[in-house]
Amino acid sequence: MKAMLTSVVALFVSLALLQGGTAMLGTLIALRLGLDGASQLMLGLMMAFYSAGFILGAMRGVVVIRKVGHIRAFAVYAALACAAILAHPIVLDHVAWLAMRFVFGFCVAGLLTVTESWIHDRATNETRGKLLGVYTVNYYAAFGVGQLLVGLGNPSDFILYSGVAMLIVLSLVPLALTQSLIPSTPTDAEGLSWRRLVRQAPAGTTGALASGIALGCFLGLAPVYALDYGLSVAQVSGYMGFSVLCAIFVQWPAGWLSDRLGRLPVVVGLQLIAALAALGTALLGPVSMVALFAFSGVFYALSTAMYPMSVALTTDQVDSSQMVAACAAMLRTFGIGTMVGPLVAAAAMQGLGNASLFVFLAAALVFAAGLIQIRFRASDTVPLDEQGAYVAVTPVSSPLMAEIDPRNEDFDANSGTEPSDWDLADKLEILVMETEDLVEQRVEEALEERVEEALEERVEELLEERVEEWLEEHGNDPKPPPAGS
Repeated sequence: MKAMLTSVVALFVSLALLQGGTAMLGTLIALRLGLDGASQLMLGLMMAFYSAGFILGAMRGVVVIRKVGHIRAFAVYAALACAAILAHPIVLDHVAWLAMRFVFGFCVAGLLTVTESWIHDRATNETRGKLLGVYTVNYYAAFGVGQLLVGLGNPSDFILYSGVAMLIVLSLVPLALTQSLIPSTPTDAEGLSWRRLVRQAPAGTTGALASGIALGCFLGLAPVYALDYGLSVAQVSGYMGFSVLCAIFVQWPAGWLSDRLGRLPVVVGLQLIAALAALGTALLGPVSMVALFAFSGVFYALSTAMYPMSVALTTDQVDSSQMVAACAAMLRTFGIGTMVGPLVAAAAMQGLGNASLFVFLAAALVFAAGLIQIRFRASDTVPLDEQGAYVAVTPVSSPLMAEIDPRNEDFDANSGTEPSDWDLADKLEILVMETEDLVEQRVEEALEERVEEALEERVEELLEERVEEWLEEHGNDPKPPPAGS
């Protein structure tokens, strides 16, 4: 039990370092582009290329893992990610940066897949709900701290990029030192067509898309929005970190409400309140830093709660056998939102000014809420007694996390392929671990045998000494020695 807990802690430390570095780089690039006077459209493209790479990595990144094993795959992804990070201050070309963002997004998806394979393998029916909850808190805490780290340096220097690379590389250390058995190789994500998903769960799909638009626009464009209104780099870092950390305090209250009011009205309520917060940011943010922080924190927190609520709404609409495939499709839907949203918002900012960012977000959320409430309410409303369990999940993960979701009735704990089907690297590592265990067992058995032999020899020696002493003392006296002597 202790070894299991230690291995899980090591995995979450790796995830925290990885997510912190990812968050740090996203804000760092946005600020660097803003200081260089890049167009808003270029900022939107940066976010879109990262999202495209992440989606492709989440869908196809298991190929490398299947060929070379988990730890070596993690090393490959980390090396490519660090190369892309360190190339930013060297190659000062925005078009080249687009390619770097795509590569980095692909690598992050692969790194998450490797790390989450271990969490998936350690999960049981009794612990997977807790593991998923810890994963959610770990993600938002690390993501928020990563935003705060940007304020420790100058986005125009190479030091911060080196810091991001260090976090990515250091995430390999806990993973490489974990004593947890290597998990089975993950399979490619199950497919579920867009048309079928929309037909079965239109409200949930709309909510996931709206959440992707909101979060993609905020993470990609809000740093420059705040920078243009006079905030320093350190203040922008605090602004982004505060907004992300606010998300931790909204996930479970939103779930509690949905268990009592229903999923659909809570999704609509989250979207409408987030739209009001976006308008508050657009109107009052430029004149009050307190208002900027407060309204943006509310907006981001509610936007993060939209995604797990949309997933819960979708899982209520599909069969349990389709849950994992539906969650994988929802991840792709969210990713499409993070690609399209920043492009449209960037075009609006370039033509109408920075304030149009949050005006666009408010309009998009109101439109999504109206569509769900008016168009999909009749088909997607599920009675409270027929709702499944609400689970707080994050959109930034691999499809593996959907498999350990407590709502997945087909989950089979530790159901991987047999060692004979694993790749050569995994076989060799398992063979080494088994050999070490066997040697340790044999050494313990040998030591026990030696101790027993030594005790027997010592007892015989003591018995002979006592007999000789008695004979010397009594001579040929035939009487036996007294009892107890």
